[in-house]
Amino acid sequence: MSTVSNVLNHPERVSPTTMRRVQDAAAKVGFVRSDAARQLGSGASACIGLVLPDPGMPYYAELARGAELEAARSGFSLLVGAAHHDLEREGLYLDFFHSQRVRGIVMSATENPRRLEELRRRGISAVLIDTAGPASPFSSVSIDDVAGGQLAVEHLLDEGKRRIAFLGGLLSSAPVAARLRGAMQAVAACPGAELQVISTSGLTVLAGRCAGEEIASRPACERPDGVFCADDLLGIGVLQGLCELAEVAVPGEVAVVGFDDIPLAQSTVIPLSSVRRPGEMIGRMSVELLLAEVEDGARIVPRHISCLPRIVVRSSTVARSV
Repeated sequence: MSTVSNVLNHPERVSPTTMRRVQDAAAKVGFVRSDAARQLGSGASACIGLVLPDPGMPYYAELARGAELEAARSGFSLLVGAAHHDLEREGLYLDFFHSQRVRGIVMSATENPRRLEELRRRGISAVLIDTAGPASPFSSVSIDDVAGGQLAVEHLLDEGKRRIAFLGGLLSSAPVAARLRGAMQAVAACPGAELQVISTSGLTVLAGRCAGEEIASRPACERPDGVFCADDLLGIGVLQGLCELAEVAVPGEVAVVGFDDIPLAQSTVIPLSSVRRPGEMIGRMSVELLLAEVEDGARIVPRHISCLPRIVVRSSTVARSV
């Protein structure tokens, strides 16, 4: 029995011949290793939980990919839950991950930090994504959204635009609000520039298309000449509303810049300038940070990693040379 245990748990202790003999015998009887039994013995699983607000958004899909790759590299499996900005649903996933004895949890900003504190007391670490700030008791990996918003609008201002519009979905969303603050700082530093905030029903192509149509319907003198969208899906929709439906010249009459730099941004009819948010890298770093906490246990000091954004300039803000 000890030989079988060594093959399963400490293969370095047995010879290749013995390992093959045990594996052949296991295959004949249809043996499948029970992770549930291992959890009972060790008190934890080889799984990590990931809770995202909307995995259907391209940025979060990239983040999940990075998290899964890093987890697999370290010998862990990834369990993914979609909270859809619902606090109750988020709590259900945290309860589920607790019941599965996950080693740790990566999740977006939460309005219920007490639940994470309770889980940490029970030995389950947590790392937050898209949440910055040394005041947080939990480690975090994020992008500097304020700097990203400032970078986007400074680019529009550098291109001579002065009537700037900011398009965002839920302004109560911390990342969206931070991007707006950055946009406001850039406009405040430029004499003669002005900023208009246009709320949308969400961060979707359809919401951006509706906003683009509304902007195009205004007299030319009342339109913004530069539009900063809180994400790329909005930006792609704005381009549709301006160009396909109203034939407003982009970037001559209205320049458009997005946020996230999703793969689709470079493939639109007019390629979209965008502030790059490296989703896959943030996913990898968050899992790496989480596993460091798991390893160090109570000795860990929260770390806050803030990635610097950069703008990728394309034809939606700078006219293509003929």
